[in-house]
Amino acid sequence: MSRPLPAWSENLGKRLIKAPKIHLIDAGLAAHLTGYRAPPAGRESTAFGHLPEGFVVGELRKQAGWSQTRVGLWHYRTTSGREVDCVLEGPAGRLVGIEVKAAATLGAKDFAGLESLAADAPERFHVGVLLYTGERAVAFGERLWAIPVWDLWQGPPDLAA
Repeated sequence: MSRPLPAWSENLGKRLIKAPKIHLIDAGLAAHLTGYRAPPAGRESTAFGHLPEGFVVGELRKQAGWSQTRVGLWHYRTTSGREVDCVLEGPAGRLVGIEVKAAATLGAKDFAGLESLAADAPERFHVGVLLYTGERAVAFGERLWAIPVWDLWQGPPDLAA
């Protein structure tokens, strides 16, 4: 079973791609259907980049379902190809962008989508988080963080304030 993730836009007049993204609800089933096989220990694989994204979106949906703060979940993509895998919008309009990378090392270019979202909604943008397979949280500029994906289970960010 799949579930669409609608596109986010602050201004409907902007030229953003409005098509929803489709994620399989079960990341294990998605891995099976795509024939994914885990690489040997200690090696990274680029062959499964879409699987962690779908998994994280599914986990965020679960956490949003039980959170006291109601949040909307969206994705963000510009016509120039910059994107953010998941945008959480709180009741006060605050935004948290979440990007997922299946990599243990990152560079500044990995934050391009989050920077674009921040530029499109400067007053509403609260923080950008890039979840990755590394070991520690690292600041990548003002309101931009790389955080190990394992930290996802600490709960959603507080968007009520």
